[in-house]
Amino acid sequence: MKDVLSNVRLDFSEDSLLFLNLSLAFIMFGVALGIETKNFRELVRNPKSVATGVFSQFIVLPALTFLLVWFLRPVQGLALGMILVAACPGGNVSNFFSALSKGNVALSITLTAIATVLATFMTPLNFELWSNLYLGDKLTVEVKMEAFKMVKMVFFLLVVPLVAGILFTRKFPVFSKKISLPLRIISFIILIGFIVVAFLKNMELFTKYYHYIIWLVLLHNALALASGYAISKLFGNAEQDNRTISIETGIQNSGLGLVIIFTLFQGNGGMALITAWWGIWHIIAGIFISLVYSKGTIFQVQTQ
Repeated sequence: MKDVLSNVRLDFSEDSLLFLNLSLAFIMFGVALGIETKNFRELVRNPKSVATGVFSQFIVLPALTFLLVWFLRPVQGLALGMILVAACPGGNVSNFFSALSKGNVALSITLTAIATVLATFMTPLNFELWSNLYLGDKLTVEVKMEAFKMVKMVFFLLVVPLVAGILFTRKFPVFSKKISLPLRIISFIILIGFIVVAFLKNMELFTKYYHYIIWLVLLHNALALASGYAISKLFGNAEQDNRTISIETGIQNSGLGLVIIFTLFQGNGGMALITAWWGIWHIIAGIFISLVYSKGTIFQVQTQ
């Protein structure tokens, strides 16, 4: 199949990129305000579930994504967009969906913190590994990258604001508790609004290529949610943990993906369209799967 998206670039200014960077850092700071020392006790209390969640996010999902693109053979930009999304850590709304699904919120918060730190190295490593394994010498110049540049980007966008937020909480615990929820709601609305506006500005491109994008994201996201649940159940975790690990695997940080694409890959059209649509779709899918889990229409609730 000819790569019809190889020369497509999205309408995205430098000011927009700066705003997206600041929004993502603001979001991670807000997420950190909800992280307390006691959340990390989950690592000691429930190490198997924590290890399962990390394994599902950074090993299983990227590997399954590679198999999916190998089987479906989408054009290069779309395949790389899927691989990049799978390499990103969990999204900032995963804690909300875990609560909505009656999952293990403490586990979700712990996984958010751990995945954010690990993403500094695992996101570049997974993208480099699976994209080269899939395309090798066929990788075009504009999507070749230096892994170290991505390491620095992920570190400053995710880890620095996360650490700053945790330190802020320790210094001002009462104030942090008051502003944590409002700040996270505001930051979530800002990110979704930004993605929607960017998407609308490029609606002509989306309507032209939607038949390439929608079904790929649908399959990919369903695979992520299902594999997270299946791996956790296979490892014998509690039902609440199964739900949380499913959500942590299926809700990805598409905002980080977009920053990486527009900073390191010159706004590659296929990659950006996949990632932007994922940012919208995983909210819809997250609400749906959380309601299914919480109603117990498919899975029987178990107590830990």
